[in-house]
Amino acid sequence: QVQLVESGGGLVQAGGSLRLSCAASGSVFSIDAMGWYRQAPGNQRELVGLISSSDRTNYADSVKGRFILSRDYAKNTVYLQMNSLKPEDTAVYYCNAMARVDYYSFSTNYWGQGTQVTVSS
Repeated sequence: QVQLVESGGGLVQAGGSLRLSCAASGSVFSIDAMGWYRQAPGNQRELVGLISSSDRTNYADSVKGRFILSRDYAKNTVYLQMNSLKPEDTAVYYCNAMARVDYYSFSTNYWGQGTQVTVSS
């Protein structure tokens, strides 16, 4: 199994910045894409951004130009730098990873527990 542990959420004023971190541990053989989703109250979970094992990124239109994904491959960690935050960015942010536990296994989707990000106006 693979565990994802998130950190870095909190309360920030509009226009401010936060950086989220997500570290994968456990039986990690390889990790393909890693990234973040978010879910605001009453809304469905939505993609924020993903970064592949070749550092290709894909962002939701709502965060393009404000959020930046990066990976530390030695630490199996993905970071989400969030700048120019808006009240509508308020949500629980979930880390996501497509990982394999050994050479013969298929890539499986794993989720973190979520971290709250609140942006005040």
